[in-house]
This record gives sequence, C-alpha cells and structure tokens, in this order.
Amino acid sequence: MKPFLYTIILTIVTVFSGPMLVAQEKFDAEIVSDLRKTQQYAFGVSEERHFKGVLHLYDKLLASGVEITDYEIVAKGKFVKNLVKGSELEDLYEEYKGKVRVSVCSVAMKKLGVSEDQLISGMEPVPTWTLRVLQLQAKGYNVLTY
Repeated sequence: MKPFLYTIILTIVTVFSGPMLVAQEKFDAEIVSDLRKTQQYAFGVSEERHFKGVLHLYDKLLASGVEITDYEIVAKGKFVKNLVKGSELEDLYEEYKGKVRVSVCSVAMKKLGVSEDQLISGMEPVPTWTLRVLQLQAKGYNVLTY
C-alpha cells in the first residue's frame, strides 16, 4: 500500500509543481529569435485559466528577451463575470496594468449584466470579441485564441 501512496503523492506534486517549474524557464534561442520578428501579441480568452496563463506568458517572453510593444487580451463569454472590481483577478491584473491591455466583449457584458463601471480599472469594453480580434489581426498582431 505504501508504494501506491508514494505514487499518488509524487503524481500530485508533479502535476501541481510542473507548470510552475516550466514557467520559470526561459525560451530557447531559436524561439526567441523567431518571436523577435514581431512585437505585437493578442490573445482571445474565454476562461480564467487562459487569462492567467497569458499574463504569465507575458513575463516569460520578457524574461527570455522578447521585446513587446503591444500585448492585449480580449475576453469573452461567461468569464467576463470574473473581470469585475473586488474579484481575485483584480489583484493579479494590477501587476500588469499599463503593460497589458485587456479588452472585454460588450456583448458578453450585456448578457451577463456587467456594466463598464464594474470592470476592473484599466479594462476596456469593445463592441465584440470577434471584431476586436479581427482588428488586431488586420494591424499585424500575432493572434492566438482559446
């Protein structure tokens, strides 16, 4: 029974510490070289875990020597309810305010009853998630959506 228990504990430690260990590493030289070809990044997200992941990616890109002029997260869906003052994400976003722009889909806000004054300070409503992502692509951003 003890080997089974040790296996469970090792699995839990690996699962929960794995992403943190990876997040501390820098990207290799080839990746950095490729990513230096652009300085504008945008991410469409609809879940909290993706939002947090993209914020941490910002740190990893900078730590790896990737220059960033524009970095934007475009939020949509039910996740928008998490982007209000007093939420746990408010403290997290405070670290990135002024560096990372967060745009929030107005259609989702309306459906979920979230007003502009309820949004975390610094976050901006946009007409729709789709239009904002298309606009950023048209401006030459590297865009990834989740």
